[in-house]
Amino acid sequence: MTHLAIRGLTKRFAGQTEAAVADLNLEIDSGSLVALLGPSGCGKTTTMKMIAGLLEPTAGDILFDEQSILRIAPERRGAVMVFQNYLLFPYMTIAQNVGYGLKIRKIDRAEIDQRVREILEMVRLPGIEDRRPKELSGGQQQRVALARALVVEPKLLLLDEPLSNLDAHLRFELRDLIRDIQQKMGITTVFVTHDQEEAVVLADKVALILDGRLRQYAEADMFYKRPADEATARFFGGQNFISGTASNGVFEGPLGRLALPEDAPEGAGKLTFRPENVRTGEAATGENTLRAKLVNKIFLGTQTRLRLAVGDETITAIANPNDVENYLVDQEVPLALPPSALWVLTH
Repeated sequence: MTHLAIRGLTKRFAGQTEAAVADLNLEIDSGSLVALLGPSGCGKTTTMKMIAGLLEPTAGDILFDEQSILRIAPERRGAVMVFQNYLLFPYMTIAQNVGYGLKIRKIDRAEIDQRVREILEMVRLPGIEDRRPKELSGGQQQRVALARALVVEPKLLLLDEPLSNLDAHLRFELRDLIRDIQQKMGITTVFVTHDQEEAVVLADKVALILDGRLRQYAEADMFYKRPADEATARFFGGQNFISGTASNGVFEGPLGRLALPEDAPEGAGKLTFRPENVRTGEAATGENTLRAKLVNKIFLGTQTRLRLAVGDETITAIANPNDVENYLVDQEVPLALPPSALWVLTH
């Protein structure tokens, strides 16, 4: 297992005024799985390619177990990258594809055959050694690509959006498989994705990157409970932002005085809370109760979205459809904002 440290990592491409990756700092524990999350063009794949040695950083350092690897050739770093497009050799059998890395390391043929069989069983593809890539489905090809990476027992596994080309049910299946194998083998893994759900389900910790800069690095639940800034909150589905000032455990703003959790920051900023944490109707009890007017409601299948006006402010809430089916537009609705669900963004 390998500890990965990224320190001040920066990449500027010729002809571009803004850095693709700017002063990135991450500490990734040995044996953990970390997701680099962000929209297309944010710098996450550029970061991964610098780790793999496919791109040279403009500044900063990358360390495996506290040793810089920048002067080490890509093939000698012990980092293996799995791309979203499989990149299997079409003229080789599956066994030859999976065993290719072992062959160039001059491993004995009998050992190669044994390790290929074992890793194909691990990715749930036993008995396909003699088939060709074109005979496999997309999901099977991606599992072969994963097997090819794992069979060489890398120090670091790098996954570049490996699920993006798959149908939804295959994504769920392969997602669970990746997590299961990663935990069994204990390989330090970095997973690039633009999909918030994938990052939350798969990763021990998530690094959110926006416009080449790290916004927040934390366990997944902290992005919902304690977002670092408004951009982070919005990326994770935040919709409610109320300006005001926090002091002595109370937030004062257009909604009046609202009790805050004990660890809330103080100062001028924005109060934020998630739509699903707004209580309405009979559930609107306890601290921070308000009266609102229903502006509209939209049925979303398993949920109903409410737009509620409190004075000049509009609040978005998510409710169980059965609980709000009798609500009418312009009706007065009681609501409550539990202190534990509130957070203050002071940056």
